[in-house]
Amino acid sequence: KTKELIGLEALIRWVDPTQGVISPLTFIPLAEETGMIGKIGDWVIRKACEESAWLQDAGFPHVKVAINVSAYQFRHGDHLCKVIEESLALTKLRADCFSVELTESILIEDVESTVAELKRLKALGITLAIDDFGTGYSSLSYLKRFPIDILKIDQSFIRDILVDENDKAIVTAIIAMAHELGLTVLAEGVETTEHRNFLVQQHCDFAQGYLYCKPKPAAELLEFWKADSLVL
Repeated sequence: KTKELIGLEALIRWVDPTQGVISPLTFIPLAEETGMIGKIGDWVIRKACEESAWLQDAGFPHVKVAINVSAYQFRHGDHLCKVIEESLALTKLRADCFSVELTESILIEDVESTVAELKRLKALGITLAIDDFGTGYSSLSYLKRFPIDILKIDQSFIRDILVDENDKAIVTAIIAMAHELGLTVLAEGVETTEHRNFLVQQHCDFAQGYLYCKPKPAAELLEFWKADSLVL
């Protein structure tokens, strides 16, 4: 409602000198198969903290940066907490400017262990979010047990929200349910002002998507911001 910028999501891209930009859909599954996903995940955390701190020092708003955590990283919780804590300390980025996003499929593997791990992450002072909500197999009963701050509605429900009555009903229900549970709701894949206006009417808290900005390297994002090109 306020049109205020509240966060960024860190996305990984592989820029190859001959092949150009390689999508994570291509190399992340390979990284998971070969066991390199752990090292890549650590690098993403450090890099996201570095670039976020650099942006803030350059005059960018002090907003959250969100990173996606793999199942491998989450299962190695001690290491994950250590890397986050060290990265925040090294870059002097405040914990409340860092957010971890987890998918439903990761969270329901072992509920008791998941609750314990989420509490350890939460103790760092960071924000926790469930990513792509509605596409996994989670039970709604888990939501009240997980110490989660943000529920992210998957873009597959947002895309046709203006023409598909089922999508409209699902999104409206998710927003109402999340608010009753004391959660903040963020809609993914918002590409038009019509999407945004509908979500505002339904009292959705936050939105992200191409309406606001397409993915950019940090330096380009800073110039984009300085030129006042960010549509809010």
